[in-house]
Amino acid sequence: MVKHAHKPLIGAFWMILAGLCFAINNTAIQYMSTKLGLHNTVIGFFQYFIAFIVMLPWLIKSGLTSALQTKRLGLHVVRVLMSVIGIQLWLWALAWPIPISQAIALLMTSPIFVTIGSALFLKEKVGIARWIATLVAVIGSVIILNPWGDDFIFASLLPVGAAFFWAIYSLMVRHLSDTESTGSMVVYLLILIAPFNFFLALPNFIVPSQSGWYLLLASGVVLALAQWSLARAYANADASFIQPFDLIKLPLNVFAGWMVFGYAPAGNFWFGATLLVGATIFILNKEKN
Repeated sequence: MVKHAHKPLIGAFWMILAGLCFAINNTAIQYMSTKLGLHNTVIGFFQYFIAFIVMLPWLIKSGLTSALQTKRLGLHVVRVLMSVIGIQLWLWALAWPIPISQAIALLMTSPIFVTIGSALFLKEKVGIARWIATLVAVIGSVIILNPWGDDFIFASLLPVGAAFFWAIYSLMVRHLSDTESTGSMVVYLLILIAPFNFFLALPNFIVPSQSGWYLLLASGVVLALAQWSLARAYANADASFIQPFDLIKLPLNVFAGWMVFGYAPAGNFWFGATLLVGATIFILNKEKN
């Protein structure tokens, strides 16, 4: 295995760029759902299909044929299915619409589920400090949800559901990484995700308007850039160093939601987000030890 040189500044740049792309993409999804009337499943299909086409030359250059060689195809299918469920719950949340700031903050509960799953299913040792951090993260997410408030709706739980299924996806990636290459993980994700999304989009399929096509094309390209930026980030720097830079997606999404939709998070949001982000940083730090 070739070990890449650790280039922290370059890795951080690519991770921040990925967060910016995801913020732009999330705003576009909510706009297409609420303003153009496109169903979230249709948006998911076109976005990931376009992203796959855009990334295909890079996949071929990276060794598409060798990446397809696997003896664990069934687990790849289940892994991608978990990702698709997470994607659709996330798109549904944005289409509802749940404010982007609240949705992205609750999506950051994924490390909570990863910690629990690591202990229960991967039999990893989870110390008391990580369990306390997990509890703090849960408290932060409850404050963000504000279930005791008059404006609470059960749809607010959709991002938490997305985080849960993406945590299962992450745990399966850990399990498969013992025998599968990173290229294999990426290739099977991009190849299988489009058919799954197409099947879900069929009952709600409509031909997008001209402006819809433009936004779908742009968001698909931005999604591809986000995925490519993530790959470049991990190729240029140690995962333990760049992972905290992924958290910058929270203020970027808050800003994008405010600019386009005028969402202004309440004070309790920032308190809950501080607890959640702080606990997440602690958990991520413990992950590398």
